[in-house]
Amino acid sequence: MNKFGKLLGFDPVEKQTSVKTEIIAGIVTFLAMAYILTVNPAQILVGMENSAAIWPSLFIATALGAIIGTLLMAFLAKMPLAQASGMGLNSMLGGLIALWAAGTYGVRFTIGQAYAMVLISGLLFLALSLVKIKGKTFRELVFDGMPVAVRGAISVGIGLFIAYIGFQNAGVIVHNPYTQVGFVDFTNWGEQIVNAGNPPAFAAKTAVVAIAGLFFIAILDKFNVKGSVILGILGATVVGIPLGVTDLSILGGTDTVSWKFWENFANFFTSEDSVFLSFTDVFKTGFPDGSVFTVIMVIITMCMIDMFDTMGTIVGCCGGNRILSDENDKPHNYGKIMMSDAIATCAGAVLGTSTVTTFVESGAGVSAGGRTGLTAFTTACMFFLSMFALPLFAAIPSAAAASALIYVGVLMMKNNVKAIDFGDAIKATSAFLTIAVMVLSYSITKGIGIGLLAHTVMSLIAYVVGLIKSAVTKTEKPEWNVSIVSIVVSLLFCLYFFVPTVI
Repeated sequence: MNKFGKLLGFDPVEKQTSVKTEIIAGIVTFLAMAYILTVNPAQILVGMENSAAIWPSLFIATALGAIIGTLLMAFLAKMPLAQASGMGLNSMLGGLIALWAAGTYGVRFTIGQAYAMVLISGLLFLALSLVKIKGKTFRELVFDGMPVAVRGAISVGIGLFIAYIGFQNAGVIVHNPYTQVGFVDFTNWGEQIVNAGNPPAFAAKTAVVAIAGLFFIAILDKFNVKGSVILGILGATVVGIPLGVTDLSILGGTDTVSWKFWENFANFFTSEDSVFLSFTDVFKTGFPDGSVFTVIMVIITMCMIDMFDTMGTIVGCCGGNRILSDENDKPHNYGKIMMSDAIATCAGAVLGTSTVTTFVESGAGVSAGGRTGLTAFTTACMFFLSMFALPLFAAIPSAAAASALIYVGVLMMKNNVKAIDFGDAIKATSAFLTIAVMVLSYSITKGIGIGLLAHTVMSLIAYVVGLIKSAVTKTEKPEWNVSIVSIVVSLLFCLYFFVPTVI
């Protein structure tokens, strides 16, 4: 294990961990994010006529993208972080393929053209990871130039965001036609609308499973039981059996969850319906006429979302933990983490999946004790096994995994909210907007963007007012405390928020 452990940054003394802890943490991370294997194909293929034929290849592409990205985190970054096709970005890709293919926006894109844009955004992301200014890459400069107030709020916002995802996945928070969202109705054990646009679900039952799992985890953690998160997930899975939430019939295989992995592999590399290498179509057809500005804005948008989602995620998962980050909450091996993310996005586009990014669910593994690349390696192995035994993993209901996400929110709130300076009005407002918008808009990038813009604009106004005041009262001039990086990135976010993607 010594030589192999060094490749993964595994040092049980320095990192205060063990092989058992790392493996358990890796499994916990996988269980928390395994839903992406089936959700990602559904998001990308929504509205497509031949989605059933493409689904198996997209499932494999999703798994391979996760394996490559997570292995890069394990061996290159040596961090307990996992990657897979990002939620939100896969919906954007689905829109490119389905809505625009139907001419909804006046521009028609094929699936190959859409993947070509993902690849170009990944290459741009990679370039930003390699270009250095005064010894630091562009992405490191962006991190170092972020206001402390916004940077500190990211971890809290990510924690609440993860918990919100868990609440929604389990049906604890459901759709309400009057208030948009509401709390589950425990008096109604029939069908309830979990999310607008989705079919009804037995929300009360799934909510009970998730809350039971949350209680299991919290109680076990109180008594310092190792592997409390995974034990809680398994306990919730058992609770779900008599409630009908845990469907053991999946173990026998279904139309979409099959044990016949050999057929899926063969079709992935040979079938005309496979998404593998579909981006090469753009070399034959090019992009549609009149779509130049649209293509540019889509690529820039994908790149920005990937950059700030990743930055927010790794700060949220690693910040406040001195084994994983420095005194400024900058994760160790930051440059290599970003490099891993960029390479994984390029690999994912070639394989035929949407932008591969670092998953917020990595926080579940970190909370379970993951400290090194061995955690990520374990998660990658689980994704590899999932291609051969999808029914086994599919039998664990998302409601059970949701309990881990909710508890991660508890831990991230507890560990990071104290670091925010609420004594300064500008810092407090910027931090609040970062947290609130991140959760309510369901977007890490939008939360960071609004928080950064608010801090920059308010600081600029306060500085001008201070200059006028000092000139009138003949007192000392105010100190300018906004970095040039914050100003530049704020201008980029102005483009992101105010310039339409499609013109």
